[in-house]
Amino acid sequence: MARSIDYGNLMHRAMRGLIQSVLEDVAQHGLPGAHHFFITFDTTHPDVAIADWLRARYPAEMTVVIQHWFENLEVTDDGFSVTLNFGNAPEPLVIPFDAVRTFVDPSVEFGLRFETHDDADDEDEDDEDDLPEADEKPHEAEVVSLDKFRK
Repeated sequence: MARSIDYGNLMHRAMRGLIQSVLEDVAQHGLPGAHHFFITFDTTHPDVAIADWLRARYPAEMTVVIQHWFENLEVTDDGFSVTLNFGNAPEPLVIPFDAVRTFVDPSVEFGLRFETHDDADDEDEDDEDDLPEADEKPHEAEVVSLDKFRK
């Protein structure tokens, strides 16, 4: 097979690097101004660590908000951990960047969405079939409408 540039994978790494940089800054300096984040992640990812009751309540995906109350935000090259308040009960969460599906900062109308990709199929399919759906378009990131998060 001819060698080619895997733009989809490069974009995923760049977008995850952006999230990592943003969260590292927040871990060091706190949230500036009105910034806050809605982060949706795949709760079935093997490296996600959440309480059993949260996994039971959110068996496929979960959206967390980092805004008013959060503690112990730590960021690594692979993901982040944070303690969030669920009904006056602090719960630690460990979220790998590979599990993140959306990252939205509604204060500035910024958002990233990652297309889902099943790594288990990588060995059985051609490279073209492995690319996320958005890879066939000129870009993989897109702004998520804020209406999705409003009630």
